[in-house]
Amino acid sequence: MKPNTQFLSAWSVSSYGGPEKLTPVTRPLPTPGPNDVLIRVAASGVSRADGMMRAGTPRFARLFIGLKRPRHDLIGTGFSGDVIATGSDVTRFAVGDAVYGMAGLTFGANASHIRLSEHAVLMHKPDALSHEEAAVMSDGPTTSLNFLQNLAELRPGEKVLILGAAGSLGTAAVQIAKAMGADVTGTCSARNVGLVASLGASQVIDYRTEDFTKLGRRYDVIYDTLGISSYRKAKKALTRSGRYVCPVLSGGLLIDALRTAMFGRQKARFAATGMLKPEEQRILHGQLIEMVENDQLAPVMDRTYPFDQLVEAHRYMETGHKRGNVAIA
Repeated sequence: MKPNTQFLSAWSVSSYGGPEKLTPVTRPLPTPGPNDVLIRVAASGVSRADGMMRAGTPRFARLFIGLKRPRHDLIGTGFSGDVIATGSDVTRFAVGDAVYGMAGLTFGANASHIRLSEHAVLMHKPDALSHEEAAVMSDGPTTSLNFLQNLAELRPGEKVLILGAAGSLGTAAVQIAKAMGADVTGTCSARNVGLVASLGASQVIDYRTEDFTKLGRRYDVIYDTLGISSYRKAKKALTRSGRYVCPVLSGGLLIDALRTAMFGRQKARFAATGMLKPEEQRILHGQLIEMVENDQLAPVMDRTYPFDQLVEAHRYMETGHKRGNVAIA
């Protein structure tokens, strides 16, 4: 089935920089290929990763997204919406299906429509999630599940410390770690202590008044969601076989990960969840959907902006004060 000739509205970033670099554009509506679906986007996420893509940071990431300017100028990764057209060979989806997913390195989720292969990171949206909630599932929940389950190898009964527990990754991580049977501690500011505790943390540390490395507590896993600490600082709070995992890659973390992979029982680990194969990411999403349906996981939403206020959404996201997730609708 082919759509009528129309146009889509989107947001473009043609050069790296701050939120002011974002520009609204209009493009021809794409026609699905044999294995593609065309989706009318109902909501899309505004994540820290989106801001880093817009700014071209860290600079080594430009090897993948464009050296001097973005290789793909449209922005946005996570989205949720409804299928409005399918290619002739599509079997996983039908017109009218509510879906959510991730645009990947082609970006373009902050738009009125998006075309993706049915074999991409694309899932049927659970009824329990709103479009805004589903739009952020490919950010905090997916990354946190991958880090806690696959990198940290968190086991029931272990103690886990989540640094930055009130953000997108952190609020998901608290719930996921709790569902995995761990004893959860989170760090956040005083205003978010109640939120983090309500998500399943048995202890909450106000990072402004207490330094977790000086409290004498040991953790099997420290998940640094924001890159606000380091393995070398955190290792004194790890058990003898403790694991420090962080999704924010730096030169120091890379060196520590390589060194601890060969020596010692304590480990530093990093992975780029968004670079996993689509089929691997879909497995993670299947697990997350099961948690959602079992009332073990619900994305925490801070603000939802209108589509034409993406610049303001990026500015708010970069204040560092958001609780959970930001979306546009």
